[in-house]
Amino acid sequence: MKSTRKGLRDGDLMKDTYERLNCADCEQVLKKENDPDEVFSVRICPECGERFKELR
Repeated sequence: MKSTRKGLRDGDLMKDTYERLNCADCEQVLKKENDPDEVFSVRICPECGERFKELR
């Protein structure tokens, strides 16, 4: 699982005009999944299921 910063650098993610993270393949806004026991959040594309971690 890549981080969101690495996904932006590699071109797997892009930001829209409102600075939301979007999947570059599906152009869908990523959903956030928070686990209170983890240091990071997981960002998931609702269409293709690609997962990225994001430090809080």
